[in-house]
Amino acid sequence: MSKYIFVTGGVVSSLGKGVSAASLGALLQSRGYSVHVRKFDPYLNVDPGTMSPLQHGEVYVTDDGFETDLDLGYYERFLGIKLTKNDSVSGGRIYWEVLNAERRGDYLGATVQMIPHVTNKIKEHIAVPTNTDFVICEIGGTVGDIEGKVFLESARQFANEVGRRNVMFAHLTLAPYLEQSGELKTKPTQMSVRRLLENGIQADILFVRSPRMLLPDEKVKIGMFCNLPAKNVITSLDVDNIYKVPLVYDSQDVFNIMAAHFGLPEAAGDMSKIKKIEQHLNADLPVCTIGVVGKYFDVSDAYKSLNEALFHASIQNNVRLKIKKIDAEKFTPEDCSDVDGILVPGGFGVRGVDGKIAAATYARENNIPYMGICLGMQVAVIDFMRNVVGDKEANSTEFSKNCTPVIDIMRDCDQENMGGTLRLGAYPCVIKPGTLAEKIYGSNNISERHRHRYELNIEYKDVLEKNGMIISGISPDGKLPEMVEIPSHKFFIAGQFHPEFQSNPFTGHPMFNAFVAAAKEK
Repeated sequence: MSKYIFVTGGVVSSLGKGVSAASLGALLQSRGYSVHVRKFDPYLNVDPGTMSPLQHGEVYVTDDGFETDLDLGYYERFLGIKLTKNDSVSGGRIYWEVLNAERRGDYLGATVQMIPHVTNKIKEHIAVPTNTDFVICEIGGTVGDIEGKVFLESARQFANEVGRRNVMFAHLTLAPYLEQSGELKTKPTQMSVRRLLENGIQADILFVRSPRMLLPDEKVKIGMFCNLPAKNVITSLDVDNIYKVPLVYDSQDVFNIMAAHFGLPEAAGDMSKIKKIEQHLNADLPVCTIGVVGKYFDVSDAYKSLNEALFHASIQNNVRLKIKKIDAEKFTPEDCSDVDGILVPGGFGVRGVDGKIAAATYARENNIPYMGICLGMQVAVIDFMRNVVGDKEANSTEFSKNCTPVIDIMRDCDQENMGGTLRLGAYPCVIKPGTLAEKIYGSNNISERHRHRYELNIEYKDVLEKNGMIISGISPDGKLPEMVEIPSHKFFIAGQFHPEFQSNPFTGHPMFNAFVAAAKEK
């Protein structure tokens, strides 16, 4: 059977549980073990799909069309695995399933309670088979959150049922440094572990977030108060890039601690892939500036996968990446005067769309490398229809009902994989031979992930292509335009899909790699 690692957190949120979970997986993979990862979020939304990126960060999308927490992006990028709807479970989803089961009469008239009905449902999701050596389960929020208690109780029960030696509890805490007194404070960690013990869970390993390495006497003190060996107290050091975290953990023998707990042989790991990223970060490289014209910059995680994909492409192109955040609502051409490439990402709603259209116009007229994603493709088409074709009424019916509907609500499309009115998940795309898209992908058949409601109206294909913008990628049934490009431009390409969801730090993604290469050349 698989062995399980539960990752919990305390003191404050945003300590990096997702990165820590992914890093543990990377250590296990480096020793030849197979790994799967799951995220349990106690919040009561059924999934993050309706949550604002200004509050929650980006919504990540899996191949099977499930809207998930952004931590699944960490897992897929770090570990090179494909996750599914089974791997993102919220409190709302659990309660929804339990209440629907009660309405169907599945409980045969029993009084439905948190224990055993809700905890059993959570354990069902924990135990969905993966055929891997390890399953890492991150529990969102912080210990002490009222909505998270039932998830901790489920993890406690699960550990007792499958055997304590088959389950490891990893707890992430904070040790703040007080500059005025020059002290690193361990009390928050002690109190966090105590709260975890109140839920019947003893941490087997502690990851203590700290601006410096813990001293030996500090580790002994934490271990004594937290009821575990000092060697199992690990410094989760503040680093300037998340891909350094596995190396920080590896230098403190974290794998051997896991091996001792699970009865595995100690082993040295091959961390060469991670070390190559570290070498890139430390190298003296030319700077490439990408202007990202968006509207969700108030939350750093709103464009998490996008920023990561650009960073991955910078590794492949041996450049130092600089992302210039350009507010679409305040866009002026001067904003792009110092950039090497312009990227317009996805988004919903009319706010900022005029700025995004203007950014596409600027890139097209000034021969600046342009990449559009989802809405970024749609605004490029609107600009082309208005300013090249000459139809000033061209627009999306998302923004105006009285317009030339070059962008329109999806019609005549396969409803499979659609969530509500959104097209979600991976869909195939057929690429036209002889195009930039074919050169980028090196293939005529690809699959990319979608999250959109509106599309380029296929009825305008001929007028676009007659004037110089070609549809270079289309759905197999010929109904959904997937990619557009301008062959006369130095580099101008856009996709209806979200390629950032399939990028990783070891190979990057073809579209991002090509875009940054074009920006580097400029």
